[in-house]
Amino acid sequence: MNRIYYPLLALLFVFASCQKDDDVIVQSDPASGFSHQVPLIWNQLFLEMERYSPGYRPPISARSHGLINFAAYEAIVHGSDGRYKSFSGYYPGLQIDLPIAGVEYNWEICLNAAYEMGFELFFPIAPSEQQFQMLDVSHALRSDLQSTADIDVYQRSVEYGRYVAQTIYDWSSSDNWGHEAYLHNNDPAYIPPAALSNWQPTYPDYQPALLPHWGKVRTFAALATDIAPSPLPFSTTPGSQLYKEAMETRTLVNEIKAGNLEEDLWIAEFWSDDCPILTFTPAGRWVSITNQLVGIERLNMMETVATYAKVGMALCDAGVKCWGEKYRYNYLRPIDYIRAYTGDPDWNTVMCPDGSGGFYTPNFPTYPSGHATFGGAASVVLEDVFGTSYTFTDRSHAGRTEFKGSPRTFTSFRAMAEENGYSRVPLGVHFQSDSDAGIELGYIVGTRVTQLPWN
Repeated sequence: MNRIYYPLLALLFVFASCQKDDDVIVQSDPASGFSHQVPLIWNQLFLEMERYSPGYRPPISARSHGLINFAAYEAIVHGSDGRYKSFSGYYPGLQIDLPIAGVEYNWEICLNAAYEMGFELFFPIAPSEQQFQMLDVSHALRSDLQSTADIDVYQRSVEYGRYVAQTIYDWSSSDNWGHEAYLHNNDPAYIPPAALSNWQPTYPDYQPALLPHWGKVRTFAALATDIAPSPLPFSTTPGSQLYKEAMETRTLVNEIKAGNLEEDLWIAEFWSDDCPILTFTPAGRWVSITNQLVGIERLNMMETVATYAKVGMALCDAGVKCWGEKYRYNYLRPIDYIRAYTGDPDWNTVMCPDGSGGFYTPNFPTYPSGHATFGGAASVVLEDVFGTSYTFTDRSHAGRTEFKGSPRTFTSFRAMAEENGYSRVPLGVHFQSDSDAGIELGYIVGTRVTQLPWN
């Protein structure tokens, strides 16, 4: 059993202990009248599902999170007493029927059913252990929630939650570039353009390009005009800005390998999140951060679900826009530049050590940084919910021994995003300008999501 599974079960026990003791309780509370526990439990489970499911690379994970939590939002938005509004009809091809007028719904039950159905639909190829975890969570929550409403209300609420999740999934299926992309991470027909400045599959495994068409995936809020500026002019001349940034990356990595720069190594490892199965994805990191915030602030159910929906949409759009820009510019990774032009032909990163002296470079172009774009987008949403000056200690990897995941404290979400972006430089997989551009693109994407007609 995976170590993250124990807190999930513990939280389920707390949830069960907080239920009322009556045999039958008819609730007609608004969605704001319930706690954060059901959405938190499911979003904690999300990190397990995306971590171990094959093919759920960062942009795919981000899209799945956005759609699952969008379905959760739509399942209960009509119980928000007008505080929030539905997006039915807002997106082309998306029409969601209203709940039946004049009858009672239990919004917590609707929500749980939507999550349960959403996980079934968006994680069909999860490994058996994660499937069993999902079934355990579903069974435990369902058993507890059955005691909170009479049978008619319970069944009606379940049916509506499952209907909404199915409707969102059917809408997802109309997005040919994004739907079920976990089944085909690579396009065998894609050949990266050949030029000195262009990305090519890199040492040590020379994997083919990851998701070269992801920029065509449908977005929730980001526009076609939301783009990154051109990357640095390609130059191999010492003294050029690109050469300087390559030397900065090279020097940081070499100093870390020499046992120096402990703080930079801590930052690099703390934010890595891109060694498959070892951790959740870089997009999932911001789900982990949101989970911690929800546990601290204990928002009501409606506010919690709206927060998850906004974060998920921002992460989804960040992945789409970032990958679109990556393959528009097709800029080479530092490893190829440093090996070819700085007199260090055997240089390598310090990313994802394999235990025998080998390291790794992601299999897609460098510009802009995906980590930075995800972080920029999520940070704007989180500061919109929790405030621009929020001191927070990220404990996503507390207790890990494979790398230095000791908690770090920040005074704002943007400070977190900026350190996240910088972390890719001492790791050796980005130029500083990649991170700078990703942060700015992420800020644009996050702002677009907060400006959607939520209210």
